Amino acid sequence: MKLLPSKSVLAVLVSCSLLAACGSSSNNQSSVDEKTLADGKVKNVILMIGDGMGAQQVGLLEEYARRAPNSVLSSTTTALQRFADNGRVGLSMNGPMGANPSLVVDSACSASQLATGKGSISEAVGLDDNGNKVQTILEKAKAMGKSTGLISDTRLTHATPAAFAAHQPHRSYENEIAEDLLTVGVDVMLGGGSRHWVPAGDFAAMAAELNAPTHVIKKSKRSDERNLIKEAQTAGYGLAFTKAQLAQASGTKLLGLFDDSAMNDGIEYTNCKNGTVSDKCTDEPSLKDMTMKALDILSKDEDGFFLMVEGGQIDWAGHVNDTGWLLHEMLKFDEAVAAVYEWVKEREDTLVVITADHETGGFGFAYHKHDLPEAKQLSGDGMNGKDYKPNFNFGSLDTLDKIFAQKKSYYDIFSDVEGDWDFTASTPAEWKAAVNASLHADFHVSDDEADHIAARTMNENQVAGHKYLDVAELPLINDYSDFYVYPGEDHGPLISRAIGAEQSVAWSNGSHTASPVPVYAFGPEAIANKFSTMQHHTNIGQKLIDVLIVE
Repeated sequence: MKLLPSKSVLAVLVSCSLLAACGSSSNNQSSVDEKTLADGKVKNVILMIGDGMGAQQVGLLEEYARRAPNSVLSSTTTALQRFADNGRVGLSMNGPMGANPSLVVDSACSASQLATGKGSISEAVGLDDNGNKVQTILEKAKAMGKSTGLISDTRLTHATPAAFAAHQPHRSYENEIAEDLLTVGVDVMLGGGSRHWVPAGDFAAMAAELNAPTHVIKKSKRSDERNLIKEAQTAGYGLAFTKAQLAQASGTKLLGLFDDSAMNDGIEYTNCKNGTVSDKCTDEPSLKDMTMKALDILSKDEDGFFLMVEGGQIDWAGHVNDTGWLLHEMLKFDEAVAAVYEWVKEREDTLVVITADHETGGFGFAYHKHDLPEAKQLSGDGMNGKDYKPNFNFGSLDTLDKIFAQKKSYYDIFSDVEGDWDFTASTPAEWKAAVNASLHADFHVSDDEADHIAARTMNENQVAGHKYLDVAELPLINDYSDFYVYPGEDHGPLISRAIGAEQSVAWSNGSHTASPVPVYAFGPEAIANKFSTMQHHTNIGQKLIDVLIVE
């Protein structure tokens, strides 16, 4: 395919460090007939969703890739930058549309709007704005005879993948979502979440029968006796539970479940690449591995395919305001994006769209009043003998390396403090020890800061029966506390507040924002051009359907 010339659009993207880079050459040359292109259609669509990935999150990745003094990357050009350079860049609004609109979206509604091109409702999957089931792009592709795939490094039954092949009134119905995925017959399903596929029982025996590691088959959230993994096997799916099994898998239908819940987080994945020894290091494939396996299988279909790939833990890092974890998740996602670029860059028959469902956490680097810079002399002839002394601390670039050096995600820090995440009796000393063992030495917390991290208060907004708010007490957050809605996780923002000045980082909330999110489009020029604008996720969804589906 003739690579698209770069185009200067939407200066706000540049200012947010949105433009990004990756990839090199490929032998995957493919042609598509002239009539198909003339009709504005493509054979294949790959949709990549960085859950929670706003322009700010992309900016963190770009700052690290381009300017970290000791970046581990081999190039300053990210995969996202490569797609931006050779494709088109746009922005997309994402709030719920239609009969029940609101300002801010959740992943279920947002992904449903991307999947259907229709307005949807908060926390439902595969429904329109009135709660009706709507055929998704994946289901339409399936009806046309195309192959289909869903990939996530969270659970396959989580909101984003669910929205493309399930229809449920609430995203929490993950057992029913697993059933929907199997009923629809998505050809390739790869991710975590085995606990929604197996019944309670002798897990060791189940794991042995399935030839699965015990850390994959160890828990059930089901209340019935259905073993959906066995049902999938009976329906002709090959099974994979390890990286080696994924690599060896053949056939046209594949179910891969690699953890009972979420797969390795970004820091765990980096540690594994660096030689850390653990069962999950050897057993779990990466997001890149899963993506490449899916492309290998799906591309064998002469009718084409639809594939959705989610980097789902970008969002999780944002919810707990964990900058170090966020950076590693962006690096992990960009690695998968790089693999897709190498696969697609010489093709004429495929459209790739990369976007986010929403932005999470209101992340941003910011200047501040902590540790003000000393005056120094500069040699420039415009200084007129005056010292250079900024009024504020604008952040040192070596901060990027220190952020990358984080050893554990906040989730793992929580587990170090209390394995069951019941922090009612946790002490400042426990928090100080766990935090300081996991972060760069320059981000260590003091006794006073540990007191703030451990502080708890009575829950004035307790709601009986509420999944999250039916607790008597919660972490004491003194600013914008109404925007921190997950009491089990909200010691994370307190950690980030304690080290915020040292990291030059400010977070505004523990939920989602309504910020427009980036859109990258790569494919035939006339098609990719349609995404280089300010749009809404319903527009993106409809555009994807229009270019892939023949009604």
